[in-house]
Amino acid sequence: MEEILEVYLERIYLSNSGSNHTTDAYRRDIMRFINFIQQEGVKNFNDVDRYTINAYIVHLRSNANRISAATLARNISTLRSFYNFLDEVFDYKFNPFSAVKLPKVPKKIPEFLFVDEIDTLLDSIDLSTEFGLRNRCLIELMYACGLRVSEVANLKREDIYFANLVLRIHGKGSKVRTVPFYPTISNMLTELLQTNFNNDGYVFLNRFNKQISTRGIQNILDAAASNAGLKMQVHPHMLRHSFATHLLDNGADLRIVQELLGHESLTTTQIYTHVTTDRLRKVYMSAHPRAK
Repeated sequence: MEEILEVYLERIYLSNSGSNHTTDAYRRDIMRFINFIQQEGVKNFNDVDRYTINAYIVHLRSNANRISAATLARNISTLRSFYNFLDEVFDYKFNPFSAVKLPKVPKKIPEFLFVDEIDTLLDSIDLSTEFGLRNRCLIELMYACGLRVSEVANLKREDIYFANLVLRIHGKGSKVRTVPFYPTISNMLTELLQTNFNNDGYVFLNRFNKQISTRGIQNILDAAASNAGLKMQVHPHMLRHSFATHLLDNGADLRIVQELLGHESLTTTQIYTHVTTDRLRKVYMSAHPRAK
């Protein structure tokens, strides 16, 4: 079963632009399932029936595991996709997860930084240090273009079009989108590319002159947030959330933001309207004389 899983994970890795984070998440979910069915005496994926599935879901919901509705939904979706792969490649005719209903997951308002917090974060980076320019350019580009952490790690020189001030981004599912960037980013990128070079063409490099990892990016962001005196944990996706929220706050069309983020569904982008609505409500309640 583990050999079949490795074949599937290779496909996941390639279809998500080489994202180790996504691949590791799929591996954890499916290995959890494999361990369970092996304990139940099931020897191969084709022997799994709906009774085994029901027992597995009860297992996930048990007090010993206490997973959230979102985690349960992700596990079911992962295994449903995995069985679709088994049908496609190994001619499995039955997907035991096809009839399993996903639990309702309450929408979580994404965390974001206010504009002044973004400014503080960027201004705290010392450009005179060895990696100061790289770190400033990396963080600002993620915010300027709403990039996923894997997208900025995989960015190559050939993906930057300075004449048009746009990036070509290879996103999830091998989808390619074009995202504009502003002139000050262009100046920083030009300076950065004059000082670093990698035979594979990657823009952002680690101290060994190799492609920077997503973990390396998180470490850079952690250090910058600490230097800036920000009290919250700042993760890379928070910059993407801030990008979308600030655009909508300043009147950007929702469908344009959807295209810039590379969201397949408008529903995914609409969560940011809840952020702006919530902010409007708080401002109204604090500012209107009759609301106090």
